[in-house]
Amino acid sequence: MTLAIGSTKTEQMTGDKETRELIDDVFYIWETRYGLWSTETKQGRKMLSGLHKDNVIIMTRWHLKCEQDGTLDQYTTVVGDAKFGVDL
Repeated sequence: MTLAIGSTKTEQMTGDKETRELIDDVFYIWETRYGLWSTETKQGRKMLSGLHKDNVIIMTRWHLKCEQDGTLDQYTTVVGDAKFGVDL
């Protein structure tokens, strides 16, 4: 994932800074122009997006807790098969 360096592009990606709300002094949440809710850490790392504000806050807290505990890999599942090739 690449982060925008220019201030104009950063503001477009993260929403209006006056409308962002700081949650638990750890991450920001804001409503996107498409009506979704998005979060990012105070350091600027994009986190989650979703339809309902409360659900996005709950899941962002859970995701950050799992990262801190080192248990996020226990909840990660790969769906499908990533093999390319021809069976002869």
